[in-house]
Amino acid sequence: MLDIHCHILHGVDDGAENEAASLEMAREAVREGITKIIATPHHKNGRYDNYKEDILLKVKKLNDSLQREEIPLTILPGQETRIYGEILEDIEKDEILPLNEGKYLFIELPASHVPRYTEKLLFDIHVKGFTPIIVHPERNAEIIENPNLLHNLVKKGTLTQVTAGSLTGHFGKKIQKFSKSLIEANLTHFIASDAHNTTTRSFRLQESLDVIEREFSHDLLYFFRENTELLLDGKAVYGDEPREVKRKRFLGIF
Repeated sequence: MLDIHCHILHGVDDGAENEAASLEMAREAVREGITKIIATPHHKNGRYDNYKEDILLKVKKLNDSLQREEIPLTILPGQETRIYGEILEDIEKDEILPLNEGKYLFIELPASHVPRYTEKLLFDIHVKGFTPIIVHPERNAEIIENPNLLHNLVKKGTLTQVTAGSLTGHFGKKIQKFSKSLIEANLTHFIASDAHNTTTRSFRLQESLDVIEREFSHDLLYFFRENTELLLDGKAVYGDEPREVKRKRFLGIF
């Protein structure tokens, strides 16, 4: 099993605090059946900046520690970049790190809204040869209120990744229901842990996949697993035609 979103690198953001915490997360990941993790430290989110070369170095050091401790887990490089206007220039400067140094790029939106320049910037990222993936859209307040914003972006080629804990209810029932609505509407392409530690923000990846298989289908479970493998290989991922989400299905206001 693969996890494409995780804050396992220590001392770089609000994830693992030290090497011991990174190793504890690694052991828990192995217990869940995870064999590879893309480390995705925060970048340009107002609190943390983690540049490409620094991440590559820290990933190598953590893999060395995992080998020394005989933990059967491989860490791959990535970055969770908060959307900002100068991202194209920083791509040119080679400061932005796509997932596993491939063609897929994590983009984080602010928690409260979708910036007005989002659609144009994501289009420009496409033109640069990268495919943007919006992380945890199910936790964005404006998207929850107006899911058509996400539908429009996905229809134009942007991908999305829902957090495992959102599906299992660890962010509340409202977000859990909305996450399932995104799946039903073909508005997400990946499930990942976004794990920060082994207590309050753990992996819950296997638990979320169990929810998908139980409440949707085995085929959909395979869809999400296959997409993570395709992403790691730099190949085109699968996605059915996106549909609009009906607000009454998760807000209960009609």
